[in-house]
Amino acid sequence: MTDAPEATPIERPSSFASEAAMKRLKRRHAAERRFRAYGLVAIGFAILALLVLVLSILTQAWSAFTRHEVVFDLTMERELIAPEGRDQPEQIASNVTGFNTLVQQDLLATFPETGRTRQLRREVFALTTRLAVLPIAHKVAEQPDLIDETVSVRAALSDDLDLYLKGGATDRRAMVAGQAGIIAANEAGLIEIEEIGDSRFAAFQSAVADLEGTDPSVLLRVDDTWFTLESINTNSLIASYLTGPAPLLGDRYETPIDALIIKTPASNRTVSDRQIAWTTMLNEQGRIKRVFNSGLFTQADSTYPELAGAAAAIVGSIFTMIVTALFAIPVGILAAVYLEEFAPKNRLTDLIEVNINNLAAVPSIVFGLLGAAVFLNLFGMPRSVPLVGGLVLGLLVLPTVIIASRAALKSVPPSIRTAALGLGASRTQAVFHHVLPLAAPGILTGAIIAMARALGETAPLLLIGMVAFVNEVPTRADQESTVLPVLIYKWFSGAERAWEPMTSAVIIILLVFLVLMNLAAVMLRRRFERRW
Repeated sequence: MTDAPEATPIERPSSFASEAAMKRLKRRHAAERRFRAYGLVAIGFAILALLVLVLSILTQAWSAFTRHEVVFDLTMERELIAPEGRDQPEQIASNVTGFNTLVQQDLLATFPETGRTRQLRREVFALTTRLAVLPIAHKVAEQPDLIDETVSVRAALSDDLDLYLKGGATDRRAMVAGQAGIIAANEAGLIEIEEIGDSRFAAFQSAVADLEGTDPSVLLRVDDTWFTLESINTNSLIASYLTGPAPLLGDRYETPIDALIIKTPASNRTVSDRQIAWTTMLNEQGRIKRVFNSGLFTQADSTYPELAGAAAAIVGSIFTMIVTALFAIPVGILAAVYLEEFAPKNRLTDLIEVNINNLAAVPSIVFGLLGAAVFLNLFGMPRSVPLVGGLVLGLLVLPTVIIASRAALKSVPPSIRTAALGLGASRTQAVFHHVLPLAAPGILTGAIIAMARALGETAPLLLIGMVAFVNEVPTRADQESTVLPVLIYKWFSGAERAWEPMTSAVIIILLVFLVLMNLAAVMLRRRFERRW
């Protein structure tokens, strides 16, 4: 008997391969690609915004990391700097007036025309800051053998002129006005400078006319003599003598006339035309040096931007962070251990947990009010000291430390606790000998991030008086101090333009601290983290 042929199975089209299903699949894949693209765009936008922020801060802060100093070769005259004898170092170090007199005598000798009036003397003395002689005063006090010797002294240039040399303060344009011919005096007592050739100062007159309406200042220089332009005639420049060697009237010079066109009028500038000319002359003589501003890291605050530094704020921030860490980290970890491992689950612990979460979201200024009411008013602790600031910031970051520590404890598998208890360990031994060491990386990461937040806080410290002017670097946590965020706030509110780059420089210092702390948190997590 012949076997019947097997029936061929009928292939039915799968519902997953239908045209509608394929369209849905394409739409889903397209949606995934769009979502991935949206994520990449968001990340790119965030990176771009961060780069713009960092570059803008660096651009403003760059000039603050250098400063200009004027070099003087001064003879340390005993009568001026040590009138009470060389065996009085304290008197020598504090004798700012005597050392300033030496600097002023040198300036008067360099620019003899300034001795005519008190106003000129005041302008030339303003080239340097009065307190700029403190470093040499301390050096002579430590080395009295320098008395009656000639010493090379560097004094910080005033902040406005320092900013001018760095390209700030005002827009300017340098050009050659023409070729000087005969210099003579006219009927009005002004200087008349004729030009050699037929150009009649045409290009120079056109350049000045382009700035018409801004009332610019125009400084002229023939050899080493400086003038201020008053007007331009057909074939001559009418100017007034400014500084330098007196011009030889009636002589034929045949030298270029250098012009410096300053767009901002003298009445709207903090530096005068004479000060610009004096500074340019000193710079060309090689007596002005641009050096690294080490004082930004070694000096305390000052009322003069060119002498101000962030050393007191850096040390104050370190002391404040030490107090904050000693208070918040142990208390926060122990509180988290109790709540997570030992506390009974009831309404009281639920209420405590809710309040801890709420405290983590409370505005920081509220903790400043709490610190002022408790530590200052109730306990009578001193204002503006890192001890109080650290305690206030400790209260601020305590909820964050507790929450991070509890999350780290929860991440430890329950089998660790069960195994420890099964081997005869007590509950306390199981927690502190096994669970807590395994949760340590997460706890340390949370603690460091909380400390980084505390380092950047300003409002709580303002309320406890840490905005005070501090001109000495503190050596203890109970000495008056300030911190980096408060110093940024104080300098940013300064009226002088020189505070702007100084503020940006301190922001860079603060960002470096924050980046290092967050980097330490990431490295600790990667080094000690265990995956279950």
